[in-house]
Amino acid sequence: MPMSAHRSVAATLEPLVKTIFHGKIPIRIEMWDGSSLGPDTETLIRLHSPMALRRLMWAPGELGLARAYVAGDLQLDGDVFDLLDLRDQVVDDDGEVHNVGVTPAMIPEFWRAARSLGVLGLPPAPPAVEARLSGIRHLRSRDAQAISHHYDVGNDFYRLVLGPSLTYSCAYWADDSFDLDDAQAAKYELISRKLDLKPGMRLLDVGCGWGGMVLHAAQHHGVSAIGVTLSHEQATLARQRVADAGLADRIEIRVQDYRDIHDGPFDAISSIGMFEHVGLSKAEEYFTDLYDLLAPGARLLNHAISRPDPSRAAVAPRSFMARYVFPDAALVEVGTAVSAMQKHRLEVRDVESLREHYAKTLRVWVKNLEDNWDEAQKLVGPARARVWRLYMAGSALAFEDARIAIHQVLAVRTDADGSSHMPATRSWLDVEHPTPVD
Repeated sequence: MPMSAHRSVAATLEPLVKTIFHGKIPIRIEMWDGSSLGPDTETLIRLHSPMALRRLMWAPGELGLARAYVAGDLQLDGDVFDLLDLRDQVVDDDGEVHNVGVTPAMIPEFWRAARSLGVLGLPPAPPAVEARLSGIRHLRSRDAQAISHHYDVGNDFYRLVLGPSLTYSCAYWADDSFDLDDAQAAKYELISRKLDLKPGMRLLDVGCGWGGMVLHAAQHHGVSAIGVTLSHEQATLARQRVADAGLADRIEIRVQDYRDIHDGPFDAISSIGMFEHVGLSKAEEYFTDLYDLLAPGARLLNHAISRPDPSRAAVAPRSFMARYVFPDAALVEVGTAVSAMQKHRLEVRDVESLREHYAKTLRVWVKNLEDNWDEAQKLVGPARARVWRLYMAGSALAFEDARIAIHQVLAVRTDADGSSHMPATRSWLDVEHPTPVD
């Protein structure tokens, strides 16, 4: 007879939960039979069904937890930032801080608990929103699948989260009075000044999203621009935004791989939140291709998330981020990116970290999502809404803790004689407090 006939789920799972939390249970955990563990806290975890235990048993670690959460077998109630902070803030009786997590070493304990509760079974199918890519990594066809997985989830959903600017990279909070749209406009202006955009110049924006950069550059700096993306939904809306702004004669939006652009040269290239999708193995090819598209003296601005550790570029294939958010992504350490640029004749002239700016941006996006939670679930379904909430909150904490970073790297294609056409001082970058251009 299973132990669950005599004991509650909480009593049966208590030894296992204490192992996960290194002896102390710092948060209330409610079980599917109504029993619970831990103190009475405002933030809590609910296990809605034995399926949560089964998912962890068959995929111990981050992936099992992610699947249980995304499928709704495990629910997080309360402040998502407080909940995620538990990963790094559990203190044992000796005062030592531990990371919380389910490890393969706990598999026997999971099996014993599941057998005692009578919930042993075959591996559950992953949630439908888990990425399932085919083909060789970073071939054109697979890159298109990866981009579609993340970006083709509905423009209305992204507008709800990102706000009217539809800008999916960190804002630049140059002034305390800025709202999100102001800060995103300031980011575009910062990039425009670094690229020294002027009327009549030709700009290429690689990974143009919904067209924010090309719209800003054309409206406020008089350039003509081409924006490329692999997302059909992004391109459709970007073209509409260009038409609505009356700029169809100066801006072209294409669904196109960067490797298929052959109509250079360009006077400037911006790459904002695109390099993360390229992959470490393709980094040098990426910068070689962009170099070939630049006119002599033209500038490239690469705005990308990175890891501090150069040995950890790839997103772990069994991680939550790889399976649900950014499949095939790589966060290339900024020094590695700089070296790849310089190896391929792009002279790096300026590097700026915007880490704190991205943390603040993500917290605003999480608030937008939570303030519109019911609508978000209607637009993309409960599972995908849970994915976005967890990934954005976790990313905000990762930026705040310096576990990930973001840099803008400005490079120039020098002339054959070594001339860069760059001023000798940084006075050209007088943008300590840029404001949106009217």
